[in-house]
Amino acid sequence: MQEERPLPESQLPPATQTGANTFGCLVNGQVYLPSGNAGISNYTVIYEPDFLGGSLQIVTYRYPEPKGGKTQEVSLGGINIDHVGTYKVGLNSEVGVSFIDDYKMRPCNEYRNDQAAVYSRGTVFISRLDLSAGIISGTFEFTLAQPGCDTIRVTKGRFDKKP
Repeated sequence: MQEERPLPESQLPPATQTGANTFGCLVNGQVYLPSGNAGISNYTVIYEPDFLGGSLQIVTYRYPEPKGGKTQEVSLGGINIDHVGTYKVGLNSEVGVSFIDDYKMRPCNEYRNDQAAVYSRGTVFISRLDLSAGIISGTFEFTLAQPGCDTIRVTKGRFDKKP
């Protein structure tokens, strides 16, 4: 009898709006959670309400193999993020996303939606932007593709941070 494995989505943190300091998503169906320590936080959120109409940067990394020394990174951010709502991801949008995988060879190790050769589509939904409590939370999904490389599908993304 085969042991049942939990569904990948059930291994993600819940999508909360309390400043729980959580981040998670599925990358091509596999659980991605920030982990490890490279001398800087593996999950950083910076929100500057007075810079470029509201500037948001979320940067994460993980070490998939405990002693592998290589990282994977999921990042997102943008400008003119000043309210609860949906923000589109695309080549000429004000919201940017990226996926970096040190396990892949160039050019397939880096996908950034500001690169002309990279196809990008998706959304970032800000569900809470509470400056007085210092909490920003939301959900995200996006697809990145470039010629000759695997397509990266990031789904079920969620973040909740009190920076």
